[in-house]
Amino acid sequence: MPCRSAARTHVGTVRRRNEDAVLERAEIGLWAVADGAGGHERGDFASSRIIAALRRVDPALSGLSLVEEVKGSLAEVNREVRAKAATIGPNALIGSTVAVLLIWGDQYCCLWAGDSRLYRMRASQLRQLTRDQSHVQDLVDRGEILPEAAASHPMANIVTNLIGAFDRLVLEERHDRLEPGDILLLCSDGLSGTLRDTEIARILTGSPLAVAADGLIEQALARGARDNVSAVVVEYIR
Repeated sequence: MPCRSAARTHVGTVRRRNEDAVLERAEIGLWAVADGAGGHERGDFASSRIIAALRRVDPALSGLSLVEEVKGSLAEVNREVRAKAATIGPNALIGSTVAVLLIWGDQYCCLWAGDSRLYRMRASQLRQLTRDQSHVQDLVDRGEILPEAAASHPMANIVTNLIGAFDRLVLEERHDRLEPGDILLLCSDGLSGTLRDTEIARILTGSPLAVAADGLIEQALARGARDNVSAVVVEYIR
């Protein structure tokens, strides 16, 4: 694969359990971050099942066939966690956000549910490529709050989509082309909600991938990250 990568996850400074999980399969062009829904039953179960399912994806697949296989795997996890929640009680929810990155040739696809994000650093400019599926993003889109107020909003933790939330899983999807030197960042909201975009860009600029991944986690912890924190950094080098 024309890529190299580094993945990190940390429990943060407050929580006792890490409900985040990360995947790094650079050899087939597949990476993911899953953030178990805090406050619900077994969020760590949901995120770990997502990563386990993606680890089983056929390494012989590529391109759109790989994308469809990943969609099918995530739909199966959605059914699994919905069924498990039903055994707990009628109002029980087992859920997780997810952001998946797939690369083949000079093309990429991102699939996501919830507010885990994909960023792209190109020519020293950081751009968020995903749109949060969250209550505060809906408020921003309607012009009711400013974008800079979203992270500190009292309802910033409410997402409008999760794996495990609904009987039918609906993923958002984005396709585009890559340029040599592009750096892509998958992260949970424990990172994006703690660090400003300018800080993320500074850490990603000019550092080896492992150093950048460590630096993102360390800076979030230095800021007192109250949530679990995860980062997967991918560089397209072809």
